[in-house]
Amino acid sequence: MQRSSVHQLCISQRRRLEPKIFNLDSSDQRIDFNQSNVYCSCLLAQVTVVKMSPCCCLALLALLPFALATNPGVKVKLTEKGIEYGKQIGMASLQQKLKTMKVPDLSGTERVAPIGKVKYSLTGITIVNLGLPYSALALVPDTGIRLSITNAFISLHGNWKIRYLSFIKDSGSFDLEVNGLTVTDSITIKSDETGRPTVSSVNCVANVGSASIKFHGGASWLYNLFSAYIDKALRSALQKQICPLVADTITDMNPHLKTLNVLAKVDKYAEVEYSMVTSPTISNTSIDFSLKGEFYNIGKHQEPPFSPTPFSLPPQVNNMLYIGMSAFTTNSAGFVYNNAGALSLYITDDMIPPSSPIRLNTRTFGAFIPEIAKRFPSMMMKLLVKTVKEPTIFFEPNNVTVQASGSVTAYAIQPNTTLSPLFVLNMEGSVSARLYVTGVKLAGAVTLNKIEMTLETSYVGQFQVRSLDNIFLMVLKVAVIPKVNARLEKGFPLPSIGKMNLVNTQLQVLKDYMLIGTDVQFTG
Repeated sequence: MQRSSVHQLCISQRRRLEPKIFNLDSSDQRIDFNQSNVYCSCLLAQVTVVKMSPCCCLALLALLPFALATNPGVKVKLTEKGIEYGKQIGMASLQQKLKTMKVPDLSGTERVAPIGKVKYSLTGITIVNLGLPYSALALVPDTGIRLSITNAFISLHGNWKIRYLSFIKDSGSFDLEVNGLTVTDSITIKSDETGRPTVSSVNCVANVGSASIKFHGGASWLYNLFSAYIDKALRSALQKQICPLVADTITDMNPHLKTLNVLAKVDKYAEVEYSMVTSPTISNTSIDFSLKGEFYNIGKHQEPPFSPTPFSLPPQVNNMLYIGMSAFTTNSAGFVYNNAGALSLYITDDMIPPSSPIRLNTRTFGAFIPEIAKRFPSMMMKLLVKTVKEPTIFFEPNNVTVQASGSVTAYAIQPNTTLSPLFVLNMEGSVSARLYVTGVKLAGAVTLNKIEMTLETSYVGQFQVRSLDNIFLMVLKVAVIPKVNARLEKGFPLPSIGKMNLVNTQLQVLKDYMLIGTDVQFTG
């Protein structure tokens, strides 16, 4: 293949992909065309050495989206305990669905000795009782879930009519008892086009073990003579309806699964994406979901200058559900809020407790920097505290720390409200964080560890920054930290489905990620 041909192939491949990408929501735009360009550049560079067929090149380009798949920021493990809870909900739904079975009217002609031909009809057949006493869900690695129902039973009631010897008619009622009903089905779990889980039924088989029918009223004795024919017809009619209803029950789960908050709004600045990056992984003991777990500015999905690193959840199975959130997810939040300019705060004197002897005015600061009192006598001051880059969150066993780089700009407030800059300080700070789950949100609180400040710019001459340490420690503790904690207290949404409540929740901080173990309850 000539170099120019490869170039045209890359262009055509990009043109083929672009319309699909631009028609997707921003949360679904997972192909990075910059990487696609790099791939084509590498291919162009290599084609002079190795000749490649068009089919081979197209195949490689088709695989490009898979090669670009990223590691998840969040992992969710559904254990056998959680699957058992889901089975209880599902079996109750299936039982109600099976009770809606409509057994069709049956009619026919049978030859009964010594009477001869007998015309019969069974009408108004209804289910009066149905039970599914034994059911099980078993995980099939890399395949799905196997559903098994045994020893189910159905009781039906209906009406009968007969005509024989050309002119004799009779009617009555009947009861049918079906026992030993078994159902087996395989349930597949995949990711749909929106990154939500979807389930489907494959290879359903239903068998009616035994059935007994009793006729009441009129010439019931005559019906009893050929009950075997009736029994077979009714069993066949039931078997034909059971699997479609099982499939419907499984499919009915998908609207519920579509409530997964793949793009959850946090506040006016941010939203967090929980779409699945791959189809679920199924083992002998759990179903594992890999979610994107990334914060974005609302309406602007910009990738941060760092990527998620691989991590694995521990083999814990005591809870129904485990949610592992990596440091990537929380750090992407810092990137988003820093980009939005939300990590900045003006501090004024009314934010300082009235009992504090330290005030935000030129008199207090003038005691340490005489030039301030001299040039700006008896004026109030204002401080602007802001980050200069995104903060970094570190997860270590039983410990969460946040490192932040910021600046503090001090202003004197002139009588006409004009702000006169006094100085700018560089600030490196560290806080410890305590994380907790409230409702279906992750919340937190921070405490100040230490700060280090250096002078960036001074408009009031040189001074010793360390002389201001106590002032700024107090300001951060009483004005900045409470504001941060008020926001962290609101939390941000965890991945959830429908009206899901988390109970018996525990949170562990491990190396590079935190682990939430919880049971779940669904309401409504």
